[in-house]
Amino acid sequence: MNKIINLFNIKYPIIQGGMIWCSGWELASAVSNAGGLGLIGSGSMYPDILKQHIQKCKAATNKPFGVNIPLLYPQTDEHIKIILEEGVKIVFTSAGNPKKYTTILKENGITVVHVVSNVKFAKKCDEASVDAIVAEGFEAGGHNGFEETTTMCLIPQVKDAVSLPLIAAGGIGSGRSMLAAMALGADGVQIGSRFAASNESSAHSNFKTAIVESGEGDTKLVFKKLVPVRLIKNNFYKQVQEAEDKGYSINELKELLGRARAKKGMFEGDLEEGELEIGQISSEIQEIISAEQIIIDIISGYKMAKKEILNTSF
Repeated sequence: MNKIINLFNIKYPIIQGGMIWCSGWELASAVSNAGGLGLIGSGSMYPDILKQHIQKCKAATNKPFGVNIPLLYPQTDEHIKIILEEGVKIVFTSAGNPKKYTTILKENGITVVHVVSNVKFAKKCDEASVDAIVAEGFEAGGHNGFEETTTMCLIPQVKDAVSLPLIAAGGIGSGRSMLAAMALGADGVQIGSRFAASNESSAHSNFKTAIVESGEGDTKLVFKKLVPVRLIKNNFYKQVQEAEDKGYSINELKELLGRARAKKGMFEGDLEEGELEIGQISSEIQEIISAEQIIIDIISGYKMAKKEILNTSF
């Protein structure tokens, strides 16, 4: 039995990334109903909003779902409290120390997964007794690793370093890339960008269109002094690039980032002055479709690619 299917009691080892401004209850429940594991992205939610999304998700699906909590946000303690009150069974933590909340979550019967971008933190996850790891490569959108290690290199390194169930993320949006991740040692995959451009994504339609229209080289990793993030190139990106070229301090970069830029871009649809977080895989996304169809396409593509490889002789 596949470790990820077994751990979460799901049909397919496909996890939907808990992306800020994109991953509300509609997307999470749609992915879970289609056989994957949907995640509510709490990073862009006030505590009362998170509570509403959890309750709506419970009403929309009887399948397992979880909540992603980026630990760098100030309201994490309140989010944890709500998760415990609402009886959420699965939590993915990211952007912080896995030891901080794992014990209290597991004491309450919650399955805990932590997102890492290097082997060092994979080992810390092992020490913290998390239930699984997401190893996210440089190709990903959202918060990325300072080391800029690609998924192709990261997955086998983490696989060799720890024995925990391993979920690959970064640059994965098709059945072929899912098969590649599994061949590298992953037990499952986490997919963000492809689901950001789905019908059920809470992202603004302008942002979804920008994802579909983006091409090769249209994203770049910035804010390397602060928290590395991959953005679609636009006017805001140019401001960030100029600031970094001029050697802005961390505080100056925080001021530039801290004007609700992510909400403005991804949720409100300002394609020039907003922050548009997305992965490199965006250049392969050609249409906006349902979350269910995305999973169907990935699984059929996975099976087809696997068959092609098995039929290849050396």
